[in-house]
Amino acid sequence: MSSHSLPHASSQEIRSRLDHPVIDADGHIIEFLPAVRDFLVEEGGRKLAEEFDQVVEAGRRLESLSIDERRAMGAFKLTWWPYPAENSLDRATGMLPGLLYDRLDEFGIDYAVLYPTMGLTGMSLDQTDLRRASIRAFNRCAAEMFAPYSDRLTPVAMIPMYDPGEALDELEYCVGELGLKTVLLNGLVYRPLTKDPDASRGARWVDAFGPESPYDYDPVWAKCVELGVAPTFHSSAMGFGSRMSQTNYVYNHIGNFAQAGEATCRTMVMHGVPQRFPELRCAFLEGGVAWAANLYSDLIGHFEKRGLGGIHTYDPDRIDRSQLRALFESHGSERFKKHLDELEEGLGHLSGPGLFQDDFAGTGIECAEDLKTIFERNFRFGCEADDPMNAVGFNRDINPLGAQMRAIFSSDIGHWDVTDMSETVEEAWELVEAGLLTEADFRDFTFVNAATMWTESNPRFFEGTVIESAAPALAD
Repeated sequence: MSSHSLPHASSQEIRSRLDHPVIDADGHIIEFLPAVRDFLVEEGGRKLAEEFDQVVEAGRRLESLSIDERRAMGAFKLTWWPYPAENSLDRATGMLPGLLYDRLDEFGIDYAVLYPTMGLTGMSLDQTDLRRASIRAFNRCAAEMFAPYSDRLTPVAMIPMYDPGEALDELEYCVGELGLKTVLLNGLVYRPLTKDPDASRGARWVDAFGPESPYDYDPVWAKCVELGVAPTFHSSAMGFGSRMSQTNYVYNHIGNFAQAGEATCRTMVMHGVPQRFPELRCAFLEGGVAWAANLYSDLIGHFEKRGLGGIHTYDPDRIDRSQLRALFESHGSERFKKHLDELEEGLGHLSGPGLFQDDFAGTGIECAEDLKTIFERNFRFGCEADDPMNAVGFNRDINPLGAQMRAIFSSDIGHWDVTDMSETVEEAWELVEAGLLTEADFRDFTFVNAATMWTESNPRFFEGTVIESAAPALAD
């Protein structure tokens, strides 16, 4: 099948000409909060439900505070007008599972995995009781809403990561009792810098579950492998670093998912998680794939120069003092020469004894090819359909060692990024029309990379779905 045989067409027409299914790895539910509230009352009572109501209204209240007050609270300009409005059909589609199910063929999508919207707020709440009750309520509501449509739609289970215990509890409940098979974990947790109860809430550090974390998260990764689920991360970097504007949401939003995903992915690699758990499959969503290609390349460069094989090139004990002194004498100015007796002092900056350490000791990486294996085996990267940088992940001529970053098609339907839900597959196909992706790349992007993430974790993942018969062809 040649790309020239597929002229610019609608998503539905493009899908009809493909010889493989299309999986949407990241669409969004627009929760109908009155329905969710019923579950929240059951989980925590009316008082806790009222506390969540206050969280929902927090954005409006923050607008009345001064910039200094918001900054002290660690607040920032929040999302506003985030959902379809003029396109009211799409707004309803994000809210009604049955309507979404009926429109999937129009979208050119065979199977979709759906993420929360307001539920994401619940995952970041500091109050333990409110966080756990609200997450449980959203998970129960989603499981009930989508149960009749499980052959083509599946919602993710939200798994809080403030400590391993609550993550393990919710994993067991959602997979064992609710029967959910895809999971969303916090990729980052904000922790206070001090235990002083009067300290500014803005004084927080970002825990990405590395060696500096107050907890060991290996039991969580082990439980994911045991239960056959692939943890996905949909974290936001709005609220730390430079994305703290009190006045401009777009300023905070640009690049934030990439930065958050990069922090979690980099921590996992440098903390050795993929090497300790080679069966673990993960996805970092909505940030695209260009950041992953950059991180992969940067890790290889650092490993080759800062790993054990290269780091001793910079050992100050290897400096030829005699040669250096001779060069100062032959090429140095009079100002330099008058300090020749202080040459050793001039070499001491960041080069003192006892500074050496193997920064890659905890990674389990022994050669650059190990990094290629990790990125191609363990990781997937969620890419919105209209992002032209998606092609970077497939450019084996640029990515070191000819690697392919495992980009996965993620529509983001339900949010402002998508002005027309029926056009996402059409937008993704434009990279093929432009000659930036081959049709084989497109198959990987819209089917293989996502499908293998789940089937390698759980070989029965697609049983009972409309693409069950396509699963055996994944290795082709």
